Amino acid sequence: MFWTADGGIGGHTPVDLDDLDLTRIDPLPSYVWYQDMADFAERISHEAAGRRLARAIQGKGAFRRFKDELHEEYPHLLPAWYAFRDVRAKRRAVDWLVDNSLVDDETGEHFVAEHPDPDLP
Repeated sequence: MFWTADGGIGGHTPVDLDDLDLTRIDPLPSYVWYQDMADFAERISHEAAGRRLARAIQGKGAFRRFKDELHEEYPHLLPAWYAFRDVRAKRRAVDWLVDNSLVDDETGEHFVAEHPDPDLP
């Protein structure tokens, strides 16, 4: 469900959130996603691309520069990046489900074991 302070659930009919049985989903801090970019740059076998991507994520604007570098200089690495990023995001989602008792530990562990980081070019 989508909630806004002024419009309530779905943008209509304001409600008191204390009356609802909702689980809050907080965004992950940017350093978590930053680490994915750093890990990708470190693990790809194309050394020049790895160095350039690692350089791109230094300082402010790292996310934009990383994306631009991939799209402009290494578009052949985009499918590998998307697969890498998506697997990690899915594992984080399952970890969150386990942490909030929405999925049992065994199911979460099985999912994580079945979804390792993909092999990188």
